[in-house]
Amino acid sequence: MTYFPLIINPIVARDQEVDIPSQLSLGVRFLQAEGHLNDGVLHFCHTSCLLFDGGTVVDYLTTVKTWLDANPDEVLTLLFTNSDGLSIPDVWAPTFVAAGIDTVSFVPPTNPMTRSDWPTLGDMIDSGKRMVTFMDAGADGTDGAPVDYILPEFTMLWEPPFDSTDPSFPCSVDRIAGPLSPEDHLNMLNHNLDIDVLDTGVLVSDPEDAPTTNAVPSILEDANGCAPFAGGVAPNFVMLDFVNIGAGMLAVDQLNGFSS
Repeated sequence: MTYFPLIINPIVARDQEVDIPSQLSLGVRFLQAEGHLNDGVLHFCHTSCLLFDGGTVVDYLTTVKTWLDANPDEVLTLLFTNSDGLSIPDVWAPTFVAAGIDTVSFVPPTNPMTRSDWPTLGDMIDSGKRMVTFMDAGADGTDGAPVDYILPEFTMLWEPPFDSTDPSFPCSVDRIAGPLSPEDHLNMLNHNLDIDVLDTGVLVSDPEDAPTTNAVPSILEDANGCAPFAGGVAPNFVMLDFVNIGAGMLAVDQLNGFSS
């Protein structure tokens, strides 16, 4: 449930203040990052590796695999951005194999798979396939042959608008692909509040408002606003910046029907 979990440096482009293991310890089970080639090696960078280079994808996935091995009763979901249209089988998949993530990755029996057909977390744990990976572009075969455990995001998961500068987070079905209806997709909240730097049109994450943005009322209001587009159900994923600030985990507990 974090947006670009690598960014912990004290720079204006940062979206997180704690590293991946710390986020996972907080309870985060959904991670997002953006891939780019840097000197011929796949790295996770924010828009450009000149702006921020978060290191190699292999190192990232190895960190995730180490955590999965130490926590055999947990399920993780990854959402990767492939804005450069890099080959899924030739560039992305080898990093999964190198980190051993391919061996624990979930492969859906049908693609796309409706929301109601997804296995329970318990079923996934019992099967040993505890990693779900979505790719925003190319996993449908447009960037090389499909890889069965790297899933095309928008055929199974829809998103509302992102980069919002409106703290009320008005919801709509912004990014989706057929043939399934929105109600048959999984869905997520892009609950990331940005600010426009000096009215230049350059949007960056807003850490000062994070305690309010990541508070329970704000997250629940956002979820309620998106529910009519999702068949009245809670979101499957909540994307947050600065996940260590506010009460994101408490809000997610409440969305899952747990109270404290």
